[in-house]
Order: sequence, then C-alpha cells, then structure tokens
Amino acid sequence: MTNEEILAQFGPREAMEYDVVIIGGGPGGLSAAIRIKQLAAEAGKEVSVVVLEKGSEPGAHILSGAIMDPRALNELLPNWKELGAPLNQPVTDDAMCFFSERKSYRTPNFLLPECSQNHGNFVVSLGNVVRWLAQQAEGLGVEIFPGFAAAEVLFNDDGSVKGVATGNMGIGKDGEPGENFQIGMELLGKYTLFAEGARGHLGKQLIAKFALDAGKDPQTYGIGIKELWEVDPARHQPGFVLHSAGWPMENDTYGGAFLYHLEDNKIAMGFITGLGYSNPYLSPFEEFQRWKTHPNIRWYLEGEEQGLKPAKRLAYGARAITAGGLLSLPKTVFPGGALVGCDAGFLNVSRIKGIHAAMKTGMLAAEAAVQAITAGRQHDELTAYPQAFDESWLHAELNKSRNFKFWFKWGLIVATLANGFEQFGLRGRMPWTLHRNKPDHAYLKPASECKPIVYPKPDGKITFDRLGSLFISNVNHEENQPAHLTLKDASVPVNVNLARYAGLEARYCPAGVYEFVKSDDGSDKLQINAANCVHCKTCDIKDPTQNIVWVTPEGGGGPNYAGM
Repeated sequence: MTNEEILAQFGPREAMEYDVVIIGGGPGGLSAAIRIKQLAAEAGKEVSVVVLEKGSEPGAHILSGAIMDPRALNELLPNWKELGAPLNQPVTDDAMCFFSERKSYRTPNFLLPECSQNHGNFVVSLGNVVRWLAQQAEGLGVEIFPGFAAAEVLFNDDGSVKGVATGNMGIGKDGEPGENFQIGMELLGKYTLFAEGARGHLGKQLIAKFALDAGKDPQTYGIGIKELWEVDPARHQPGFVLHSAGWPMENDTYGGAFLYHLEDNKIAMGFITGLGYSNPYLSPFEEFQRWKTHPNIRWYLEGEEQGLKPAKRLAYGARAITAGGLLSLPKTVFPGGALVGCDAGFLNVSRIKGIHAAMKTGMLAAEAAVQAITAGRQHDELTAYPQAFDESWLHAELNKSRNFKFWFKWGLIVATLANGFEQFGLRGRMPWTLHRNKPDHAYLKPASECKPIVYPKPDGKITFDRLGSLFISNVNHEENQPAHLTLKDASVPVNVNLARYAGLEARYCPAGVYEFVKSDDGSDKLQINAANCVHCKTCDIKDPTQNIVWVTPEGGGGPNYAGM
C-alpha cells in the first residue's frame, strides 16, 4: 500500500503541537534544544521543544573519532565539569605522520599548522557526550522521543514547513500493514530544525525542494570507519593522538587515518576515505584493515610475545562525514525551518572536527527561533540564524580552511605542500578561493580503466571481515519490514553498476548490505541485506547513477553503538 492509501484507510494521524520540533538527537539538535530552554527561562516564557531521535536512545547511532573542541560547550554550559560532562581525557600529544608501507615520517610539532594542533581539546566518546547532553536537555524540560524516525516533511498550504510525520510501524515486507501496525504521528511546530547528521534523509529533500544549494559547490563526503580497542596498559598513552596520511592509499585518493588514546586503556582508531575516489575496485573497509597492519599501528595491538595482555576489539561502526566546508554550505533556512550541524555540512575537514560546529549552529538556530517565537512569528525564514553565523567565530574558522579539500584533486603530495603553505605559512588567509564542480559519484572511472585491488584475507586478530565486525556494532532491524534501501530502477545495479563498475556497491558498503548473486536461471542479481545496514549513507552518496535512495527504517532499528 502507498502512504496515501494507508492514510485513507487508517488516518488521520495523531498530531502533537510544539513551538519547536527538532529532528535528530545528536550534538546539534540537543544543543539547540538546551539553548531554547535556557533563553525561554531567561525571558520568563514557556517554549515547548521536542526532539525526535531515530536510534533506540540518544547516542545509539552517533559515531565520530572523536576529538572535541570544547569551545561551543563552554558557551552552552559553562559549568559542564561540575555537571559531569564525560570529557575526561585531555589531549596530551599530537603526531601527524606520513606512512609508507613499512615506515613512518612524523612532522615535527613546531611545524604543525593551527588546524592540526589539539592542545586544549579532549578525546571523547561522542555517544557518551550525547547521552549526557540528552540528560541536560530533559532536565530543562525538553521532550525526547527515542526510537521515532522522522520519515516525512509536512508542509502548510503556502509551502512552508509545518513539521514532520514519523514512520508507520508494523508494515510487512509486502508493504501491507501487519497485525502490529501502528500509523505514524505528526509533530507540528512553529519552526522545525533538522539535525540529522551527514546526508540527512529529510535534509536532502529540503535542499532539493527549496534549491538551497543553488550557486554552491557540490557537497563532498568521506566514509569514516572506526573500531574501539582495549589494549595492555604498557601500550596505552592517555591523550596521545595520531593522524596519518599516505599508505595504504594511492597518491591520487583522498584519505587518512586516526588513532586516539582515551581513558581506561581504550584506543579509538579509524580510517576516512574520500568518496570522490575514482577506482571502483577500492574498498574503504579493506583499506582500513590494511592500515592496521602498518608496523606503527600493529604495535599497539600486539605484544603477547612480550607477555602483554592481548588487545581486544570492542566495537565497530561506520558513518559518512561532510567534507565540503564553507563553499559547499547550502542556504540553511527556508520557510518554517533550518538545517544545523552536518545536515548542512558544517564540519571543519582541515581540523577533522564537527562536534563544536554542530553545537554552535544548533545554538545559533535556537536563538533565532526563540527570537521569532517571542515576537509572535511562525513558519517564516529564520534569517537571523545565517546572519549570526556569518558574524561568528565558526564562520571565521571555516573560512580559513575553505580551500583545504580542493588541493587533493592533484594528489596527496601537492595537497600537503599547498595546505602546508596556506595553513602554516599564510595562517589560512589565502586571498584566493578555489572551487570544485563535480559531486563525488561523478569521479568514478569504468572498471576497464582501473587496476583491480587484491586485499589480503583477514587474520581474525588484527584484521577482520565485514560480518564479524557487524556483530560488535550491535546492529538490529525488524526483519519483516520493507527494505529501507530502495532502488529507483531495479535494472541499474546489474546493467550499469556490475557491467560498467564491477559491482562497486559490494565494496564501498562497510556492512555487507549489497552482494551480487546468481538467480535460478544463472543471471546476476543484486541482493540487498538491509538488516545489516549501519546507516552510514555511503550508498546514497556514491552510487554512480544516484539510483540508490536511503529512506528511514522503523524507528529504533540500526546500530546500537557502545562507547563509540
């Protein structure tokens, strides 16, 4: 049944009205909610706020490295230490290294540009930070609905956004309502803030509907794959952070890796692959596994021969990140709402940081919304939000790194020299602005023009396969529901992707969702294992014909990250 048919038979949906509806319980959405309540209390007003979070709890789906710049948190909750914020491990040392297959070359710390320095920052579990922010929000009276996925944007007759509808529950694989069917509900607001993270499902639709990206550079993305390990104390250096570039990536492929030492003998490590890569044989997951075999990384995970405790892999996950920066930012406001955080693309790729940016933009959007509501306005454009951003420290920070990603079109060596000159020599004040003109999927070359990449088999100790990794992501979906990974044209995967690009979706997906199998008649077909999906959005970004569309599954489904 179509959604219209379901509404005709089971509707109308129950509607709940709020002053502000926020989609996404990450750092941007929760900071917006907290700031709204703070401002309302200061003015002696009552402003109602609800946060919809598709994960089973705030933090269940969030994934980041993560090094956190506390600047926005200092503004939002200056007494965060007294409130017990889980920022427990300050950065103690920075290492920026360039890897060859067997060796490492460390940049002297005195040559590191400001964007690569982490003094005053903290190594955190973003999931724990988000859970703590949710507690602060609820303490101020914010309503948080976990397990409810916003599936549809609702519009007023004049075209302005009036809220969202959550997805229907209990729809079977055949698209028909089952015995446990529950129709979704409507959350209506004077303003709706979208804070879904990178490549947000609804944010993508809003950008298209209102042409918010007109005149902007195409957004560019990376896929970040992360593991959390527990290591022997002898191999643990609390607060030490390492970033690497080079091997195993080819010079013409954007990417890099990180290794962060948290507290309690935990190490977070991960690999970021720019989704503008051209070789369809490349596998971001396999590149990460290869990277861990470098002597400088393997050292942390071995040591049994020296009598050390075996390292243990605790968690695994993946998520797309925005990397276009200031030049790819869409217009952030439209009638009735706004985009905040990575839903718009505020991550600072030169610093590899987006938490502080998401929080700051959430706060700025909140201030504009409260100002409008107390003035009796609703469903118009919150123009005060982009104006405040243009005057903020965040805009100044992003402006310094506006050219950072552009240089990589000429490879790692040129990019390193050019960014070194711009960021260290000119302090980010280059007088020229450089632009990109193609989205990531447009950079793919046919498989016939590329060299296949043979990846080593996993050893089960340091390197692993996808399905074994999924087990520790705690991913779970209701099996009897329609696949939330949809195809505009079911013939494209075989006729185009398999024939021209060697079936690249089987390699770019870090969760084994896509695999080509043989039908009973011997023909090829694409099998979609939607239950494996960790909601990284890579397929929605990298599919060469943009034929794959990620839509929301039932609320609560997906990964359930612990300590990530």
